[in-house]
Amino acid sequence: MDVSPTPLLRIATEIANIVNKVNGRALVVGGFVRDAFLCEVSKDLDIEVYGLTEEQLLAALTPKFSLDLVGRAFGIFKVKGYPIDISLPRRERKTGSKHTDFDVTVDPFLTVKEAAERRDFTMNAISFDPLTREYIDPFNGLADIKQGRLHPTSERFKEDPLRVLRGMQFISRFNLYPSALTLEYSQELSQEGLASERLFEEWNKMILRGKDIHGGLLYLAVTGWIRFYPELQAMGTCQQDPVWHPEGSVWVHTCHCMNAFAEDKSGYTDEENLVIGYATLLHDAGKPKVTEFRDGHWRAHAHNAAGVEPARAFMLRLTNQEDLIKQVTEYVREHMSADDIFDHSKSDNAVRRLATRVNSLQQLGRVMRYDKRGRPPIDSTVCPSVDWLYERAEILRVANEKPKPLVKGRHLIELGRTPGKDFGPILDDLFEMQLDGKFSTLEEGLVELKKKLNVCQS
Repeated sequence: MDVSPTPLLRIATEIANIVNKVNGRALVVGGFVRDAFLCEVSKDLDIEVYGLTEEQLLAALTPKFSLDLVGRAFGIFKVKGYPIDISLPRRERKTGSKHTDFDVTVDPFLTVKEAAERRDFTMNAISFDPLTREYIDPFNGLADIKQGRLHPTSERFKEDPLRVLRGMQFISRFNLYPSALTLEYSQELSQEGLASERLFEEWNKMILRGKDIHGGLLYLAVTGWIRFYPELQAMGTCQQDPVWHPEGSVWVHTCHCMNAFAEDKSGYTDEENLVIGYATLLHDAGKPKVTEFRDGHWRAHAHNAAGVEPARAFMLRLTNQEDLIKQVTEYVREHMSADDIFDHSKSDNAVRRLATRVNSLQQLGRVMRYDKRGRPPIDSTVCPSVDWLYERAEILRVANEKPKPLVKGRHLIELGRTPGKDFGPILDDLFEMQLDGKFSTLEEGLVELKKKLNVCQS
């Protein structure tokens, strides 16, 4: 398979020509080359330049390209205006237990094989010469790609434990299987000492780009790294009633739900998918706390409410983005609410109130659908409660936004009231009336406000 010309590759070829004229060699490396063989589209490109010192490289490129020198200490330069990084080959020596404990030495005269040996997996150690159209594959990465095998480049894989989570998201994104050596090396490593933002980045890649998230999660379990995520680990031994969940444990169910999510991400923004992906992953995080065997059945009463605390704990291990955590835990808490409304009341008032408790009923419906689709062999492609929720939410105009109070403090002031502590209770009562459907326009709300003020004054 050949790397086809793209706008990025044309720029890379131009850079390679400039480098070639001063007796250097520029190779496209890493994900761009890998993705071409996996029929994926890369949004960025990395170039490694051999045979030139930093000064020679800058002298050759700056007449044509503007470079960002922020990574100069590591021999890395960004091409301004393009998602392209240019680097010089470097040696890395592990100096301590932390992920930042590396001694980095730029060496433009390394061989291609020596430079590639520091890379994590063989599929990421393939280089492409845009001038000769030659592939340099010193660790047989192309063969591994063809076999769908994720294999470490060398024992140096163990120098960076984050590579375990990189393996997780690669398996999920590209439908790969880990080699025995990948599993062996991963099982020897620990997440301890890794910065949360680096963990978050790898999890996000799996959530946003994963096609077989089940496979990535299975890798997490087999390597033993699930121990660093006790909220997920607890799901593995949590039983469910086979009548409703013939697929097995909460963990098995969650893995199926995540693949249902992975099939249904198009048409939504990354921001929406990140929230719903994590909410789906954690929607049953409360079951291990409340599940009991009673009257011949496994029951998990109020597991949705019980899931808020473990879901928040999981998210805090990865990020301090409070808005994201808030939305995820809201969907976890409310993922059963629409079913309850549909089964017991079909009340528009209840739909309005539910809309005040989550960011979007449309997105809540997604979590519900994935939950129902995670129960093979039960066919849950039809979801009457979700369809009903969408219909009522659209009619009530609360599908993608929370109901807002029609009557506000300024209306009280316009009626001659002086701002004070009584404003809050009056406005809260009116909002409750609005949610109950007792009025739906500002004019109607002002009528109710005047009635309430007259009662208060009498």
